[in-house]
Amino acid sequence: MARTKEQKKEIIAKLDKIMSGAKSLVFVNVHGLKVADATAMRRELTKNSVGFFVAKKTLTDLALKSKNYEGVMPALVGEFGMAYGTDLVAPARVVYEFQKRFKDQVAIVGGVFESRYMDKDEMTAIAAIPPMETLYGMFVNVINSPIQGLVMALDQISKKKS
Repeated sequence: MARTKEQKKEIIAKLDKIMSGAKSLVFVNVHGLKVADATAMRRELTKNSVGFFVAKKTLTDLALKSKNYEGVMPALVGEFGMAYGTDLVAPARVVYEFQKRFKDQVAIVGGVFESRYMDKDEMTAIAAIPPMETLYGMFVNVINSPIQGLVMALDQISKKKS
């Protein structure tokens, strides 16, 4: 069913609001995704404070052009959806997890990160960044490693002296 001009304006306004409030956007091709799988993906996105919006590519293109992001906009292909959130990495990470599970049905095609267009490879690299809690753990391990080595060396020295 064709949309009226008023409905199209409302969709563009909603897209503009989404883009203004989001720190990152991930463009997703969801071709052939079953309803149950799409529902599971939306639930997981919501659980991670990530929104998902599906709109016609032409309307999304109009909204993106009004934002003047840097770089070259990736081609919006297939059945298109957009994941967005206030966390810089969460939208890409959650969509990437579903891309690994549903290889042929979900694919990252690009996105916007820090007001710059990113291609598929760049967004996939961003998705590989671990969550902040994991990074904290890695940082503590890096700090702890030299201390642990010193303790082990001192222990070996004390065993030799006794």
